[in-house]
Amino acid sequence: MRSINFAWLRQIACTASLILSAGFAQAEPQHGIAMYGSPALPHDFVSLPYANPDAPKGGRIILGEVGSFDSLNPFILKGRVPWQFRYLGYESLMGRNWDEPFSLYGLLAESIDVGPNRQWVEFTLRPEAKFSDGSPVTIEDVMWSYETLGTKGHPKYLGAWQKVAKMEQTGERKIRFTFNTDDRELALIIGMRPILKKSQYEDKDFAASSLEAPIGTGPYVVDDLEQGRYLVLKRNPDYWGKDLPFRRGTHNFDEIRMEFFTDANVLFEAFKAGEIDVMREGNAGKWETLYDFPAMRAGEVVKSEIPHQRPTGLKGLVMNTRNPIFADLRVRQAMIQAFNYEFISQTVNGRAAPRIKSYFDNSELAMKPGPAKGHVAELLAPYAEQLPPDTIEGYTLPVSNGSERNRKNFRKAMALLAQAGWDVENGVMQNSAGQPFAFEIVLKQGSSEVRSIVDLYVEALKRLGMQPTVTVIDKAQYKERTNAYDFDMAFYARGASLSPGNEQMLYWGADGVTRPGTRNWMGMNSPAAEAMINAMLNARDREELGIAAHALDRILTAGRYVIPIWADGPSRIAHKSYLHYPAEHLPIYGDWIGFMPDVWWSEKEN
Repeated sequence: MRSINFAWLRQIACTASLILSAGFAQAEPQHGIAMYGSPALPHDFVSLPYANPDAPKGGRIILGEVGSFDSLNPFILKGRVPWQFRYLGYESLMGRNWDEPFSLYGLLAESIDVGPNRQWVEFTLRPEAKFSDGSPVTIEDVMWSYETLGTKGHPKYLGAWQKVAKMEQTGERKIRFTFNTDDRELALIIGMRPILKKSQYEDKDFAASSLEAPIGTGPYVVDDLEQGRYLVLKRNPDYWGKDLPFRRGTHNFDEIRMEFFTDANVLFEAFKAGEIDVMREGNAGKWETLYDFPAMRAGEVVKSEIPHQRPTGLKGLVMNTRNPIFADLRVRQAMIQAFNYEFISQTVNGRAAPRIKSYFDNSELAMKPGPAKGHVAELLAPYAEQLPPDTIEGYTLPVSNGSERNRKNFRKAMALLAQAGWDVENGVMQNSAGQPFAFEIVLKQGSSEVRSIVDLYVEALKRLGMQPTVTVIDKAQYKERTNAYDFDMAFYARGASLSPGNEQMLYWGADGVTRPGTRNWMGMNSPAAEAMINAMLNARDREELGIAAHALDRILTAGRYVIPIWADGPSRIAHKSYLHYPAEHLPIYGDWIGFMPDVWWSEKEN
């Protein structure tokens, strides 16, 4: 591995910019852009590699969702929106190829151009781009969308907008964004913002949730709905982008119907009864034991496993360090010691899936076991005094013998709690002031698997003298409370990509300690983590990205913020036998296909 010094990345960027602007010719606008190197697909590609360009059009698909909905505005903090609607009803300037770590190709924009060091990015709109009402997409709509999302939209849009120094129209169909910071990913992030119709929102409060059918730019429009019960989308026959190579073989269903159920058990029974067409199974044990019912035996329903190559991300129980109890790392480690993973995994899913070991597990971005070495150690060294214990030395999760009592780990947990000032008196764990170790675990209604995990954990904690309470609330309350960080412990799931970047600041940045609606549920405040994220954003190739990701992974894992459970593994999809996907070429983000219905199609006669 060649020598790398991240300290000079910013200096190199500035120097390169000056040299290039002084005399070197700029590159011509391109059909796509990659985070590193060049995009894999040529300018004349026929279709995305994992789409079937000859897939038949027609039919309908019925999807099932747990929960409810009360809004069709997916771009604000308020309201519950069917998650698929963002991707089915709206387009962005650029679209992502899920068979590359991070590459974009023209969608609403026909081309993209960047400055010598990506200090600016310029898009050229397609003249044929239209909204669902037939009106053209204009530069005015684009500019309004970016400013509105960046100032009134969901907090996830704020970070990138704050890095835009100037937005300007540079031609009849051209728009340029100039950035105020060195961040090579911004040129791509900016290209992924949805474009909205300005005139639909001019006299309305954009931040208020609404069930008004939006005028979008995507392939589907709202056909029918009943709040909280079902939403029906129909394919727009006049969709402007249906002949684009990027869209060839995608969005094949004439109708997509989403049915909403109170909990996962009711959803599963509806699937068995044939009321919905697809069931995504997250539990490996249930996948092996529960899918034996008449329709399956008759061949009317089949099972498909779709592998992927992305990192696991993290899934488990997050501890909110805004609560003084969990602000102490020794307490968090004790909570991890008390979580008898081997016993819980065997009980809930037959120990069919491996445990998640870190935030980028199952990928080249994951930290290596043992002490940090080489450039990873160099990157962490300036922050050594403020890093969580075992960051540099190496942190590993405790392992039990699989018995229910978990005696060895319980003893370690008790010792750590005693160091933190907690002792058991008359069977009750309490501090020196006599306050009991009491806290609330907040769960979302509908997940029987999570509830089973938590119930087993709670029984173990009670044996330690703790007083945990479990509160199960509906999806709306859960969103409201987690947006406000109003919980002590909650179930937490964060995905990860092969090209982590700006979203990491939304996950782990100090701004999220107090600003509502970020994904920093644990309330971590780590200058070292933010420095690693900045190193990732300024990495010039995947080697440098990997070094920064390894370092960040160590900081997050050693912080003991989350009690991890098992990885999801491949997408496990049970579906009607007439539903198909292009299995001959699965993208590296294969589970994206599992979320459907973008590249699926029906061979059922209408």
